[in-house]
Amino acid sequence: MLTQTHLDTAVKRGIINTAQQADLISLALESEDDPSNEGTGETPVAGADEDLRLVGGGNDLFVTVGILMLFSGVGFVLQTWLGNNQMIRAALMAVLLWLVAEFVTRQFRMKLSSTVLGLGFLGYTSAIIGLYIWDVLDLAKLADNPQLAFGLRPTIGSYGSAFFGGIAVISVLYFWRFRVPIMSAAIAISLTGLAFLWTFLYFYDGVTDGRVQLPTIEQIPLILERALMMPLICGIIVFCTAVYFDLRDRERSTVWSDCAFWLHVISAPLLVHPLFILATGQDVVLGKIEPGMTASIMLGLLISVFVYVALAIDRRSLLIPTLAYFGSLGVYYMIETTANSTGLPPLALILLVIGLLVIMFGAGWQRIRALIVRPTLPTSLINKLPPIRV
Repeated sequence: MLTQTHLDTAVKRGIINTAQQADLISLALESEDDPSNEGTGETPVAGADEDLRLVGGGNDLFVTVGILMLFSGVGFVLQTWLGNNQMIRAALMAVLLWLVAEFVTRQFRMKLSSTVLGLGFLGYTSAIIGLYIWDVLDLAKLADNPQLAFGLRPTIGSYGSAFFGGIAVISVLYFWRFRVPIMSAAIAISLTGLAFLWTFLYFYDGVTDGRVQLPTIEQIPLILERALMMPLICGIIVFCTAVYFDLRDRERSTVWSDCAFWLHVISAPLLVHPLFILATGQDVVLGKIEPGMTASIMLGLLISVFVYVALAIDRRSLLIPTLAYFGSLGVYYMIETTANSTGLPPLALILLVIGLLVIMFGAGWQRIRALIVRPTLPTSLINKLPPIRV
């Protein structure tokens, strides 16, 4: 029976092109919807759902458990042999993880196992860089005298850039070798950390040079609100990169689609938090929303915009963090009055509201996309977005 894997292999070997693959998938879906095919027991090569491809099956889970057990044992052995020599232990673990990935990832393309190996390799290589910087700067002395941190400014920029830049380079190399999608998230996080570092140093230098005056207590909320521009800009860049990957793989059949999934997961918090605070007028010092109808209206508009964008690009990975954030923070204040009048706990109402939304979107995602997205966007743009499978 023809499967999605067969089609992917056919594209890689040049037997068919991407457009022909999409036509075959559409034909399979049309056959599935045809009533005359009921009872045949045939399974389409691609479903109408968002295929995350995070787990490759029972054997993948089995191998993942074996990997965790193997490296747990190796960790105890290295600790026994090498003692507190953390640098060498981390280096040996990283080398062993790479060698196992050459077998598990390169030869068998096991998805969950490859993700675990990739995260493990990235963790140990990051530890190597961090331990090196810790020793060179002798950061242990800061525990006894925190004021010494002010003297690190001449070197913190270069070493901080080496840390975040090193993680980004390692992630790129690992992705180039093994094509593990979660490395895209690691690249995004490391570059975002680099942007935050230099933004902080820029304002720090402005204060020490006398170009920027220290804010008064009254000015602190305004300064904190302006500081939200940095995560918002980073979130927009990560989101646009994810959308670019989505547009170049409408049928979600390549590794770039999986990379886009992880980038949407990273971009959602970076976008939601600053927009939530800026739009609702939340007091970033006390952590409360200003009372009134304006905050509620702006919160509702924000939720609607994120839902619409998630439907348009067919990415629940963008919507789930959004609903979780709004449900835990924004909706609490909106329904607090209702909870106080009914005697129900606010958490119960939050769970009810968010649970109903998740079930509704989960059960009828593509139908909701067809009802909302198709009539509101031009055909030329719809043809570039992931197809609406109804």
